[in-house]
Amino acid sequence: MNVDLGIWDKLTKVVIFLLFLSYVMAVGVWYLPLIRQNERLRQRLLVLDTQIQKEEETGKQLRASVDSLRHDPRAIERLARERLGYAKPGETVIRFEPPAGSSPRPY
Repeated sequence: MNVDLGIWDKLTKVVIFLLFLSYVMAVGVWYLPLIRQNERLRQRLLVLDTQIQKEEETGKQLRASVDSLRHDPRAIERLARERLGYAKPGETVIRFEPPAGSSPRPY
């Protein structure tokens, strides 16, 4: 048995749909700040992970440098010659100055 209620049946369905839609929108508005905060935190996490990788690589290079200086006498000699300008007896040290107005090249 199907009773035709006319416009009231259609209005009831529209109201139920609009209530459901408003509920979904309310939940979306409620969680929108949390979603944005989550996105910001994920971006910050990616930046920090990249920074950690760079610092780990720098740490590896520094550990290798310290290890070579501890165990390789030639590395110590090379460092003394390059940075301090030391020479063995009988050797002549020649230093080249950069041209005026130019910046020194980084090694």
